[in-house]
Amino acid sequence: MAGVDDLSPVAQDYLKVIWSAREWGAPAITTKGLAERMGTSKANVSDAMRRLQAQGLLEYQPYRPVTLTPEGERLALAMVRRHRLLETFLARVLGYGWEDVHEDAERLEHAVSDRMLERIDAILGHPLVDPHGDPIPSADGRWQGQSGTVRLDEAAPGRYEVVRVDDSDPARLADLRRVGLVPGARVDIDRGDPVRVVRDGRQLDVDAVTCGQIRVRRAG
Repeated sequence: MAGVDDLSPVAQDYLKVIWSAREWGAPAITTKGLAERMGTSKANVSDAMRRLQAQGLLEYQPYRPVTLTPEGERLALAMVRRHRLLETFLARVLGYGWEDVHEDAERLEHAVSDRMLERIDAILGHPLVDPHGDPIPSADGRWQGQSGTVRLDEAAPGRYEVVRVDDSDPARLADLRRVGLVPGARVDIDRGDPVRVVRDGRQLDVDAVTCGQIRVRRAG
């Protein structure tokens, strides 16, 4: 059975991006979407998709969304595991801010060995989520979704715990860290335009876009 190290770094990135695109409930990504995410042309993406399809890792038709095969999903999850464990290591052990971990984790994930990764996992105490609250797939390829969570902008009024924050914008992450809107934080939510978010008695300035990129769960 092939491992992620049998793939080129570019192929590793494509599989990870294709899988991650649907993680927040969005539709399967298209060639155009992949070109935008990867910073390349649609022609280059199409060539890469045909190669990965020939390897049995995805299903691809021009102008249609791209879907992973079971084997492609297994390898994509292995890359997601690498990335999120490395982000957690950088934050917990090396003291990175959560807005700074992504770029270096992207570099390291293509070079880290499975042996080193499992050692990192052990040192960290086998974490279930990364600094942004994203679930970390297990070593045997299982991914545990976060049941009972909703987007902050869809939450009914009440008290909630922040579970997960989209990590695509480092500047936004830095702002959220400054106001304490991080996984584990308790907040009171009221409807409005945008939603009214209060933490420790203080209303936070959270715009509508950001509210759509935070997942919360009812606090007990």
